[in-house]
Amino acid sequence: MDALTLEKQLNNAPAAPVYLVLGTQSAIINNVKESFTKLIPSAERVMNVGSYDLEEEGLDEALDDAMSAPFFGEKRLVFLNKPNFLTTNGGKSKVKQNPDLLKNYLEHPQPTTILVILAPYEKLDGRKAVVKQLRKSAVEVEAHPLKEQDAKEMVEQVVLNAGFHFDDGALNELVKRTNADYSLMLANVKKLMLLDYESKEIDQKSVSELVPQTLDSNIFDLVTAVLRKQQDHALDLYQQLLDSQQQPLQINAVLVSQFRLLLQVKILSSRGLSQGTLANKLGVHPYRVKLGLQTVRNFSLTSLMNAYLGLIRCEKALKTTSRSPELLFQLFMLQYSQQVR
Repeated sequence: MDALTLEKQLNNAPAAPVYLVLGTQSAIINNVKESFTKLIPSAERVMNVGSYDLEEEGLDEALDDAMSAPFFGEKRLVFLNKPNFLTTNGGKSKVKQNPDLLKNYLEHPQPTTILVILAPYEKLDGRKAVVKQLRKSAVEVEAHPLKEQDAKEMVEQVVLNAGFHFDDGALNELVKRTNADYSLMLANVKKLMLLDYESKEIDQKSVSELVPQTLDSNIFDLVTAVLRKQQDHALDLYQQLLDSQQQPLQINAVLVSQFRLLLQVKILSSRGLSQGTLANKLGVHPYRVKLGLQTVRNFSLTSLMNAYLGLIRCEKALKTTSRSPELLFQLFMLQYSQQVR
């Protein structure tokens, strides 16, 4: 279920003994934590709410807390944060955990405790016995990146609930500058509401002035200029990235990544795959796939391949020659423009 469905259920029915919150969207995870915390009266939270970082603290201590009876209350709430021992690589941890402890608890959970496992990962290792038991015992809540429309609706609701509203174009500008990342959108909305506190209106000008574009957003503008053979504009955008202290190798790496994505979208979309299927298959945010689909319609596979290979050669030159990054990018643009004619 998603976070909104969870909140409705918690308001209308008793909580389950165990929940798994899985996904990388930090803002959603924080919202879910707030929803659970509200279940415990504020006067009881000091004694009946526990939170454990399993990269730093022992699972045995956390589960001992979960097994304890609530102190002058009806329920105890225990958060298990960052259980990286449930993932494929195990991650980095100062404490070696015993997964059997959690497996045993899941088989017989404490009825007066709400155990919430907060896993900020894309997925868990389904081969592990403890993960299999977790899937059986826990109610799973998704905290994965939201689709563009869902992110827009949730952010707009936050703004409306606070007594503000977006003017024409402001919300779309926020989406563009954050790549529709819900966590980034929400963080910037809080700043925008402070800026426009008196008027209660968030306009496009405020968004443009206050919200910095992500590197991916700036790179996408550069990708578009490259594909359209707008050499002066592309060089100007590249120089702006350098002026903003972005490293040449990092810029080139993101460019390579973007063109690789465009090639994948071009090839797979020609086989009839939908936007949602492409996002899942490629493991990227649906908004990036949407932009990619809009872009590749106008350019041939050969054009995309030429740009990709040219940037690979540019990366090699950045690592092996003393030529300036600006000159190397200019040479790439010249060569690419000649190839696509």
